[in-house]
Amino acid sequence: MIINGIELKRITKNLWEIPQDENMKVPGRIYISERMLERDMKNEDALKQVQNVAHLPGIQKFSLAMPDIHWGYGFPIGGVAATDFHDGVISPGGVGYDINCGVRLATTSLHIDFVQPRIDSLIKNLFNRVPTGVGASGAIKKLAKTDLKRLMTQGVAWSIENGLGRSEDIEHTEEQGFLKHADSDVVSERAFERGFDQVGTLGSGNHFLEVDVVEEIYDANAADVMGMFPGQIVVQIHTGSRGFGYQVCDDYLKILLKANKDFGIKLPDKQLACAPLNSSEGKNYLSAMQAAANFAWNNRQVIMFIAKKCFQDTFKMSESELDWNLVYDVCHNIAKVEDHIINGEKKKVCVHRKGATRAFAPGSEMIPVKYRSIGQPVLIPGDMGRYSYVAVGTEKAMMETFGSSCHGAGRNLSRKKAMMNAKGKNLVEELKQRGVTIQAKGWSTIAEEMSDAYKDVSDVVDVIHNEGITKKVARIKPIGVIKG
Repeated sequence: MIINGIELKRITKNLWEIPQDENMKVPGRIYISERMLERDMKNEDALKQVQNVAHLPGIQKFSLAMPDIHWGYGFPIGGVAATDFHDGVISPGGVGYDINCGVRLATTSLHIDFVQPRIDSLIKNLFNRVPTGVGASGAIKKLAKTDLKRLMTQGVAWSIENGLGRSEDIEHTEEQGFLKHADSDVVSERAFERGFDQVGTLGSGNHFLEVDVVEEIYDANAADVMGMFPGQIVVQIHTGSRGFGYQVCDDYLKILLKANKDFGIKLPDKQLACAPLNSSEGKNYLSAMQAAANFAWNNRQVIMFIAKKCFQDTFKMSESELDWNLVYDVCHNIAKVEDHIINGEKKKVCVHRKGATRAFAPGSEMIPVKYRSIGQPVLIPGDMGRYSYVAVGTEKAMMETFGSSCHGAGRNLSRKKAMMNAKGKNLVEELKQRGVTIQAKGWSTIAEEMSDAYKDVSDVVDVIHNEGITKKVARIKPIGVIKG
C-alpha cells in the first residue's frame, strides 16, 4: 500500500512497516487497521514523521507509532522511539511541550444510581474549586521558590508531605511520581515564574476532569484487582505540567537546535532538534524535563485531592464512606531511561513516548506489587461524549514496543475545523441528551473538543488489543465533565 507517497508493507493484520531507506537508521512500524490507515492517514503528514524519526542517531529497532497516530511537533503524537543511552540522542520533540501530560484514575464506593440525580451539583462544585482554563492558578497557596524547588526534585512525595494526599497514592503513580535526576538549577527563571501558582490547575485544550461510570468489564480478574465493578463511579484526571513544562520545552528547543549544528547532526526536520544523551546539553534537558515531570505528577495529585474533597462535601460523606482510591497515574509525554531486551541482550535506552503510554507486563518490578499478577494499568481516554478504556500491559508490548501502548482517541478534526462544524449546534444540550453534564470556561473549548473532533477510541483500542500489546479490562462512560 502507498499512502501519501510512502510505501507500507503489511506485517500482521494491524501492523505495517515503512521499509528502511538509505538515510533511515531503522524501519518505521505503525500499529493501525487498514480501514483507519486509508481513512485517517491520507491527509496526514504523520507517516512522514515516523519516517523522519527513524533518522535519529542511536535509534533502536524501529520508529514506532500507535493507532492514535496524528501529526505533532517533530514526532507524531502516538510515536515511540528508543535511543541508545550511551551513543544515542534525546529530543524534546519526542516528549512534547506538555511534559508528563498524563492521566490518573480513581475509584469510589459510589454507584451510578446514587450519583446521577446529583451530578449537576457535583460538577458545579468541581468546576468552582478546580481552576480551569488558560493561565488558571490559585488551587493552593502560591509557592515560594524553595517550595517549588522541593516539589520538582521530590516528586509527588512533596504533595503527600504537605497533606495533599495519602502515602498509598505514591505507590500507585508511575515511577512512584518521582524522576530522580530532576535538577532545579537547569530550569529557567521564566519557568519558575510560570510554576509558582499553577500547581493543582487543569489548564485548557483537551485536559479534563471526568466523572465516569464503569459500563462494561472485559477482564473480571484484572478489574477486581483494580477495585472496579459495573455501575461504579470513577474519576479521570487528564492534565500535565502546565506553563512550567511548556517553558522548559521552549527553553531547551532553542539550546538543542544549536546543539544539532555543534554536533554535526543532520536530520530531515529541524523540529527533531536533539543532543547526545552524554552531552551537557542532553543531560541538562533530561534533568529539566524530569523536573517538569515531577511538577506534573504533583499537579494531578493536588487536583485529585481537591476533587475528593468536592465529592465528600457534595454528598456529605466521610472519607471512609467515599472509599476513594487511586488506581494508577500514567504519563504519556515523557522520555525515560529504561532497560529493554534488544537482539537478545539487555540494553539501557532512552524511551521517548510522545502521546504513548507505558504498558509494562505482568511480573515487572517497575509496577506496583498489587498489579504484578495482571500487568500495568493502561488508561486510554476517549472523548467527552462516548467512552474511555482501562487496559493492562503485556509481554508482547515488552518484546515489540518497548513496553508502550496508545494514549487516547487521536484527533479526527483540527480545532479550527471542529469550531466550524460546531456552528449553530447546542453542544451542551447534545451532551445532556447523551447523559453528560459539562461545565467549561467557554463555548469554544467545548466546540474544539466535541466528540466528532476525535476518532472513536474503540477503534484505537481494538487494534492494540487484537495485536496483543495491551488487553482490555473495562470501558467507562462519562456522566460529568469539567474543562478549561
